[in-house]
Amino acid sequence: MADNQWASAVTSIAPNEIRVRGYRLDELMGRVSFGEAVYLVLRGEFPGAAGGRVMEGILVASIDHGVTPPSTLSVRNAATTGAPLNACIAAGALAVNRHHGGAVEDCMRLLARGRSRVEGGESVEAAAKALVAEEKAAGRRLPGFGHRVHSDDPRSHRLLALAKEAGVAGAHVAIAEAVVAALAASGKPLPLNVDGAIAAVLADLGFVPELANGFFILARTAGWMAHVAEELTREKPMRRIDQQACAYDGPAPRGLPTR
Repeated sequence: MADNQWASAVTSIAPNEIRVRGYRLDELMGRVSFGEAVYLVLRGEFPGAAGGRVMEGILVASIDHGVTPPSTLSVRNAATTGAPLNACIAAGALAVNRHHGGAVEDCMRLLARGRSRVEGGESVEAAAKALVAEEKAAGRRLPGFGHRVHSDDPRSHRLLALAKEAGVAGAHVAIAEAVVAALAASGKPLPLNVDGAIAAVLADLGFVPELANGFFILARTAGWMAHVAEELTREKPMRRIDQQACAYDGPAPRGLPTR
């Protein structure tokens, strides 16, 4: 191999043939879900049908959260100036940081500390109490716990249920649930938010923290696109956007269609 030559194990390209992790891309199309494809391209193997449902759950869970999140406001502010779609999406992605969307990575690292304690002989409950005490002593907020709107995040319950049904919930999910219990016992209860649930499940699936926030960006991109489209088709250019003045006028609550 020449000094300037390098290798990639992700995708091979040949005339009339594209293979992702060895599989023909055209054969994957229509046969695997987007969640399974994301798992494949990142991990090199399929997650299995049950694991694929968990991946789909992760991607759906963060698809949108209304007009108030900082990233969505960034997207709409870019759109109202006439910026192209790619610039609007970039504005949203650049707004994902430690206090918005970026808690997944920090929570994965927190839960990994708890797992190390358990592997060292502590009970899950003791490890969780220690994490709460350490973060409190350091004056830090617990990443992945608490929410400005939801006192009990329904997305978290559903995602953990999917992980348990799929048999992929392990030590990190157990520690996350124990932290919730430890917080309640301390007299300052906080819910496990969707970032925390995603962090626990991703960790149990074997993903590294460095990739964690990419899942939020990947999922939320679809929501950002919807907000760009709405801004361009319903609003005047260069407007002053006051998120508190926004009233929802979409469909009334409805059940899922029968499949």
